[in-house]
Amino acid sequence: MQAYEKIVAINDEWAQIGMERQVLEPGSRFYGGIRDPLTGVAWPSHVSGAPTYIATWATALLCKDSRYYRDEQLAERLALAASFQLRSQHRDGTISPGFTNMHSPPDTAFVISGLAQIYELLTASDWEPLEAAAGTIRQFLERTVPAMLTGGCHTPNHRWVLTAALGFLYRLTGDMALRQRAGEWLAEGMDCTADGEWTERSNGIYNSVSDLSLYYTAEQFDMPELLDPVRRNLQMMTYMIHPDGEVVTDYSGRQDFGTAAQASTYFLIASLMSREGATPEIAALAAHAGKALTLPGGLPNHTLTGVLRYPDLLQIQAASAPLPERYRIVFNADVPRARYLQDMKHAGHAGVIYHSRMHTEFGAAVARHREGRTSATVMTESQSFFSLRHGSARLLGVQVATAFEPGFVKLQQLEVAEQGYRLSARETKGYYGPLGGDLLPETATTPCSPWYLLPHHLREITHEQEHRLQVDLTEDGEGWLIRIRCDEPELLMTQVSFLLSSEGELAGEHLVEQAPNRFMLTQGSVKLSAGDDWIAIDGGSQDHLAPSLRTVYPEQCRTVLVNLLTPYDHTFRITLSPADPVLPATSPVQAD
Repeated sequence: MQAYEKIVAINDEWAQIGMERQVLEPGSRFYGGIRDPLTGVAWPSHVSGAPTYIATWATALLCKDSRYYRDEQLAERLALAASFQLRSQHRDGTISPGFTNMHSPPDTAFVISGLAQIYELLTASDWEPLEAAAGTIRQFLERTVPAMLTGGCHTPNHRWVLTAALGFLYRLTGDMALRQRAGEWLAEGMDCTADGEWTERSNGIYNSVSDLSLYYTAEQFDMPELLDPVRRNLQMMTYMIHPDGEVVTDYSGRQDFGTAAQASTYFLIASLMSREGATPEIAALAAHAGKALTLPGGLPNHTLTGVLRYPDLLQIQAASAPLPERYRIVFNADVPRARYLQDMKHAGHAGVIYHSRMHTEFGAAVARHREGRTSATVMTESQSFFSLRHGSARLLGVQVATAFEPGFVKLQQLEVAEQGYRLSARETKGYYGPLGGDLLPETATTPCSPWYLLPHHLREITHEQEHRLQVDLTEDGEGWLIRIRCDEPELLMTQVSFLLSSEGELAGEHLVEQAPNRFMLTQGSVKLSAGDDWIAIDGGSQDHLAPSLRTVYPEQCRTVLVNLLTPYDHTFRITLSPADPVLPATSPVQAD
């Protein structure tokens, strides 16, 4: 099936699903809305809510190749859904998804960018049954203006979601205050590294959100310079695809961490950027994402809306090249993270941020290896430092936990070595002395002196201790060597965990089950076999008996543990079943 026919068919399928879920009881508070099957509630949000079905129904009614083209019954359903959306709007112009954020400017902004496009398409039609829905949608959009002029955000990507919404409202109303407000957000600068990594490192979700939002911002305000970080991120993403088509989520800073994410959310933005003269690799990403499409897409990333707004959108598909399948590449090697982190003390926030995260792992180095059906990721500032996929066999992560903090150690530094990488981490932990009398609050002299009222940040550090960990990763013709070293002479419990996928068979003579899907490898090796593919890990040890070091392991995969005691210099050998020939063992280089 060609891309266009597939997109129309998916949209028609979900148009039918939406009609089956629409609430048609006039007395219901959800009348006209579409029930979310997971909660039973009709939401006004871009996530499984009425706006997505409004886009799906509107585009079906406008697309001449849809089976719902100019279907009067569906046009009535569309008007009901638009009325539900308007009724769900608060007096301040915002909406509340209900399952997450109340009176939310960013969630409202997602909806604005999608419905503004639908309004454009509806008003360009000469079919009278669409006028009611179009009028209601415009009323909803106009009511959002005060919230967009005053509203804030939680997360880094929300800023660009807001600027996109401000852009669409500016085009709709001509209100210069909207342009000024967008300028205030944009003045904060782009949080994207030279290699294309956004703050949240979210390949499975928020990369495409930032990319598409900035595209719309650039389009509505005529600011083509905003496309530069979008282009860089999409170029990076061409190296973040596993052989089975999944997106690399092994080091994400958001909820897509470790999930099985597809590239479908990149279809619209990669296609749009290909229209702007992007690289053949980005066109290849668009084609790959198109093959992964199974849903219409949530607002404002609704696929058929994009196809109708940009009639030439699909022309790039035929001319696209394949995604790169053989490479070694390091991202963010030149980001001055140490300086950024040092400068953070001058920002004035003391490391505290509410309802969000600092994302201090921004700009951390990541290396990607791909050789046909074999895909490896080397990561810093993540709970896992290495993952490997070999055909159907998947090593989802390798982690090191210690009793020092306790918990997982995040490797902080990455150096390119002769045949691989050297990763290292330095942790410190100390004790805190008494506060001087001149530093004590008034409550210290009262019958009750709450601990949380004491100025703990002014305490003197005593007996500070240090833990250093070094990991050498070496690739050879059969797989990888992982050498883990710690010279600490004191007894410090360490636990190395290998997270293996639930598919296939797990075997090892010295594999002892501790709990469901959790095993201790006391010596020797373990082998994961999936079809004709296998990954073998040799280097079992049980220097102590602790089942965990205040760590939680995912239930959906099988965890193999190896227990070490300091000082140690321990090597694991990972061997792969014969497959595509691997690259010669040379230093990884930055791809062009």
